[in-house]
Amino acid sequence: MNNGKAVVLIVEDSIIIRMGAVDLVKSAGYEALEASDADGAISILEQRDDIDLVFTDVQMPGTMDGIKLSHFIRNRWPPVKLIVASANTILEESSLPDGSKFLPKPYDEHTIIEAMASMLEPEAPPEAAK
Repeated sequence: MNNGKAVVLIVEDSIIIRMGAVDLVKSAGYEALEASDADGAISILEQRDDIDLVFTDVQMPGTMDGIKLSHFIRNRWPPVKLIVASANTILEESSLPDGSKFLPKPYDEHTIIEAMASMLEPEAPPEAAK
């Protein structure tokens, strides 16, 4: 986390959708970073070590789609949480890396905020044995 705020990287090729997602992430109290494709996202992930969650679209131009990107991220940066969204693809969560969440588009803003919050909330430490 950066300055106590979780950092969310949004990967979306549509500028309008990406701008809306950035606003949503910021309004939820998180820091928002953005990339228009998988290559841009990987470049940002290589430069920063404070990204907590990647929120990616499935269909986008470039060397890989959001599904391949999510697997790449899980293999290279295992602690990063993943939310994958798509309007055209109905995914089984089993086709995504463990711990990932799929959201169909158009998505409800409250659903996204709740998904991010549940994935980003710190785990409570186990209670000390008494």
